Amino acid sequence: MQDKPISAIGAAPTTPGPVVRAARALALAGLLGLIVLGLAWELWLAPTGRGTLALKVLPLVLCVAGLLRHRMVIFRWLSLLVWLYFLEGVVRATSEQGMGRALAIGEIVLTLQLFTVCGFYIRWRLRTAPADVASATAGA
Repeated sequence: MQDKPISAIGAAPTTPGPVVRAARALALAGLLGLIVLGLAWELWLAPTGRGTLALKVLPLVLCVAGLLRHRMVIFRWLSLLVWLYFLEGVVRATSEQGMGRALAIGEIVLTLQLFTVCGFYIRWRLRTAPADVASATAGA
């Protein structure tokens, strides 16, 4: 699958480098893992109530398309959103027993991984943005 071009603000589109593609792949893996964990947790593994808590993954599902398109605003938004899932994991890890506690610890690990990768992605893109702008204006 060919990646769509990315660009800095006001710059011509450029193709993402290997570091950016790797960071996006790790972010997608963490995001999809968090979605699958949330659905499996609330629907099959340790459901609470009637499974309506599975709707908690809806904001995460909405982020997938933005990550696939290298949308910086989605990476920024997601790096803040994951803290809600982190807090849920901490609360449930300290209040539940057995399978629920193990799933909560898994949620904590995934949210920390996702936050770290999003932060790295954002910093890398901002660091390389001046080089992208310079190369785009030099070719014009």
